[in-house]
Amino acid sequence: MKIYQAILFFIWFTFIIAVPPYALKHYGHGDLITPEFWLIFFFLSGLTLLVVASILIIRQMYPTMFSEAFMGATVVKILSCLIFVLVFLTKNKVDKYVFLGDFFYIYFLNTVFEVYILLRTLRHKILR
Repeated sequence: MKIYQAILFFIWFTFIIAVPPYALKHYGHGDLITPEFWLIFFFLSGLTLLVVASILIIRQMYPTMFSEAFMGATVVKILSCLIFVLVFLTKNKVDKYVFLGDFFYIYFLNTVFEVYILLRTLRHKILR
């Protein structure tokens, strides 16, 4: 998969996962969304974009290191998210269950997107 295709998929994907929280917030269920939801959303989405772009760039430069780059980038993403959550929770007072639901909604869907890009890229390599 080419980088520009992945970025277009990412923009489409980010828009799709942003619609349900926006709808909840503006149509009467704002208590299910953390007040700082969009900060969390853009941090994790930006981190996912960096991970996807970096593994695709590494794939172009070093095709044999693609799997290792994916695993390394995923570990960096997990550690970055843990540090972000630690800092976020020490600075803000939030409802823990709402925050947990919001965080994992974004985190798991972005991880699914990363795996999707990985599988498309590996499948593309097999078909060659």
